[in-house]
Amino acid sequence: MSLILNGKDLAEKIKKELKKEVEGYISKGLRKPALAVILVGEDPASKVYVKRKKEACEYVGINSLSFNLPESITEIELIELIGKLNGDEDVDGILVQLPLPSHINTQNIIESINPDKDVDGFHPLNMGKLATGMSSGIIPCTPLGIWIMLKHYKIELFKKDVVVVGASNIVGKPMSLLFLKNEEATVTVCHRNTKDLKSQTTKADILIVAVGKPNLITEDMVKDDAVVVDVGINRLENGRLVGDVDFEALKNKVSAITPVPGGVGPMTVVSLLINTLTIYRKKHGFSVHPLTEI
Repeated sequence: MSLILNGKDLAEKIKKELKKEVEGYISKGLRKPALAVILVGEDPASKVYVKRKKEACEYVGINSLSFNLPESITEIELIELIGKLNGDEDVDGILVQLPLPSHINTQNIIESINPDKDVDGFHPLNMGKLATGMSSGIIPCTPLGIWIMLKHYKIELFKKDVVVVGASNIVGKPMSLLFLKNEEATVTVCHRNTKDLKSQTTKADILIVAVGKPNLITEDMVKDDAVVVDVGINRLENGRLVGDVDFEALKNKVSAITPVPGGVGPMTVVSLLINTLTIYRKKHGFSVHPLTEI
């Protein structure tokens, strides 16, 4: 049986540490950290994600400010709200839940967020800092969560071949940049148009899959003793949640693997809390958060 990279348990451990950290700030007379979360429309999955983020904030003591907006809101109105939050000194982080309705330009919204309050790390300035190896930017939550998990489980990265399947701005691209930033591994990025995907994935010592296609990666596409990180979460017709990787077929072949659910998802949420506290720390002149020293 492979080592199960249990993101759920690790996230709970980190949340308890963050809770103590926040209690320490409050005991010194400082205000609570604050995160503004903007939800546009009634997308069921987005509502679930926002609820989880709000609950996690409340647990550790972060003040969660919710803005639930109608799907009919205009892009200009949304940017105006973000502008007000940018100027509010008591708001540390701003998160706009994606995806947005089709009439709103997502990139315009991301760019309207003050990069110093961009807890998602999607602003071009933060992505640029990651790409150029600077340490002062905010790292996107899912890649940060994966990195923390790999380090926690002492997964060896030095001189390893890493293959990232999926080239989104949310996971694939920043994940590959995070590996390159540390110059520990050699990274190959694959996507929907990659020719002969199997020829690439079978080379991977560490395989990270973030596509959104159920059981895309089968047993024959992964070499023995690889480390597999499954970012995908897909609901089948029978209601069952599965990842992008055939977990049952691989769990006795690889050296380590993340489950779905309970793997990457909880680490993404806890990384949002870490990023919020990183911003809060900078505002109050404290050192950067140790979990983001990458």
